[in-house]
This record gives sequence, structure tokens and C-alpha cells, in this order.
Amino acid sequence: MSDRLPVFPLSTVLFPGLVLPLHIFEERYRTLVRELVAQSAETPHEFGVVTLRHGSEVAPDPGDDTAPTEPPVSAADLYEVGCTAELRHVTELPDGRFDIMTVGRRRFTVLSIEQGTAPYLTAQVRWLPEENAADETAHLLAPRVLTAFQTYLELLRPNSEVLDQVPDDPTVLSHLVAATAQLTVEERQLLLAMPDTASRLRAELRLLNREAGLLARVRAVPVPLSDLARPASPN
Repeated sequence: MSDRLPVFPLSTVLFPGLVLPLHIFEERYRTLVRELVAQSAETPHEFGVVTLRHGSEVAPDPGDDTAPTEPPVSAADLYEVGCTAELRHVTELPDGRFDIMTVGRRRFTVLSIEQGTAPYLTAQVRWLPEENAADETAHLLAPRVLTAFQTYLELLRPNSEVLDQVPDDPTVLSHLVAATAQLTVEERQLLLAMPDTASRLRAELRLLNREAGLLARVRAVPVPLSDLARPASPN
């Protein structure tokens, strides 16, 4: 089944169940927020977050003659798999900007991108299967991944309380690890696109063991700083 969905290209990867705060200042995305808020309670108040392969997530100011012109975002500029962001809290600022709090909800594959009559991009998407119940393999892998994750975090931030609460559900754990570990965008995208929880946990176990081994030897994260987890996009 396919659907059309408003999409927001960002430099971050959103996972189901994870919180994503955003500061909305571009007019096209202000319009999107206003439209979502105006929808009925029965309609999902969500938009698609799709990660940029390259290009900018912020359009140049049309009133700034010195700003470089950016070509329109196309499907080639985006990764194929994204996640919807559901509006949970909206604060409108006096100048018309918004501070919003969203939570990742459901994954999808982008089939096509369109710049139609709406000021923002829309995409034809195919919904990926919901991961409602983890299988036996996932339940067996989850404790091993949690142990590897705790070891990794202790090496990354010695003598700090890094895990306040540990999720019992293997799927929730897999999304938490994917969003929290300091991985490259490409690695996060691979984890988001995994077909099931067991596959994601298995890949995370390899990644965490690799990162922990490198941290133990060199006490450094072996990826460029620009590829590490970044603060939430300002829009």
C-alpha cells in the first residue's frame, strides 16, 4: 500500500519511538505545521523525515541576493527509507516561527518525490511492516546488545550515569541503540532500513563491539566529527 506524505529533508536519522525537537522558521514548513495542527483528531498529525545524502536542508533566503542558490531537492538527494514524525507539542512564537516536539512513528520507503502545489515537498511512500512483536532470536540477542551498549557507553563517557532506564522490548532497545551510539549517517540509515528487529540487533552487536574495541585502544571515536550525532536541526 502506498500513500502521499509531506516530507521534511533533514541531516539526521529519525527512529520510531525517539523524540525529535525542531525549530521551524522557513515559511514552507510553518505552513506544514499549521496544516497539521488544523487536521482533525482522527487524522495522523505526522510528516515524513527523510535523511539527506547531500545538499542543504535549509532553503536560501529569497530576499538575500548574496545567498548561493541551491537546486531543488530530488529523490537522488535523499535516502530511500525514512520515518514519520508525529506532532506531540507545538509552541508558536510571536514572530510566527514554531518550536515543535515530535516522536518517530512508522517507517516508509520513498517511491517518488514531488514539488506540487504545496510549498513543501511531498513523497509517494510505501509503508514498511510494523515491528510489533520481536521474535525469539531478537529476545536472545537483546541482552547481548545491551551489555555491549553499556560497555561502549562506559568507554565513551567514563564514570557517568549513561542509562537511566533500560527498555525491556528488543525493538525499542534496537531503536535506542541506533539513535544514541555515535555512528555515521550511513550506518544509522542501514539500521533504520533493517527488515526486522533481530537483523538490527545483530548489526548493532557488530558495530558496538567494533566501536568499543577502537575506543579501548585509542580512546577516540573513529568517524569524522561532522558525521556524529548532531543537535536537532534548526529547520
